[in-house]
Amino acid sequence: MTSPWPTRLWIVRHGQSAGNVARDRAHVAGLGEIDLDTRDVDVPLSDLGQVQSEALGRWFAALPQADRPTVVLTSTYLRAQQTATAIAAAGGLAKADLAFSIDERLREREFGVLDRLTSQGIESRYPEQADARRRLGKFYHRPPGGESWCDVILRLRAALDTLSLHHRDERVLIVGHQVVVLCLRYLLEGLTETEILAIDAEGDVANCGVTTYSRNREGGLTLEVYNFVAPLEDEGAPVTSAPDAKVAAR
Repeated sequence: MTSPWPTRLWIVRHGQSAGNVARDRAHVAGLGEIDLDTRDVDVPLSDLGQVQSEALGRWFAALPQADRPTVVLTSTYLRAQQTATAIAAAGGLAKADLAFSIDERLREREFGVLDRLTSQGIESRYPEQADARRRLGKFYHRPPGGESWCDVILRLRAALDTLSLHHRDERVLIVGHQVVVLCLRYLLEGLTETEILAIDAEGDVANCGVTTYSRNREGGLTLEVYNFVAPLEDEGAPVTSAPDAKVAAR
């Protein structure tokens, strides 16, 4: 049977970013806006995020050469690219043997006018949007200038088409964002809105948390682990799971 899928697929959320740290400070201080002076696309990893990424890379390095990624696909956002680069450098992934691609379809969800606002900030500045989100839910609510989860899913459908067209039979590592991890689960497992939101409600995807699929006998993909953080724990790297600054209002 010919399968369109990779033999193995890892989906990883980027390491802790400077935006995660700024978001935590804003919430502790009860502020309405997160203090960042760069575009979200340019927000780098924090020092801890670099440590987490390198720890995950060493976990990949401990795998047999024949079991390591042959393809890396990453979001255009700096923190995701830095994570992917650190994983590759520490993971024994030789550039000559690795296809490394940056794909804008793996980018973070765009929040439009709600960008960088905490929950308190949204309630204060855009109460009508806070009400609309409560009524519609995050799956369908699209803030002005932003995206709903459905919008993210639409672009990820196209990314999966590319995955099956160009990377079948490969071992693929995707580095993206929390919403990318969750929406890819929705697509790959054929989940419903209720099911994926229930998974989301259980807790955030950890920074450098690993979700792994393997190709089964029928040619499909089977979930092996979700939000796997043992590679960080084994290396003594702290586990963090704060949402990105721009998605502080969950």
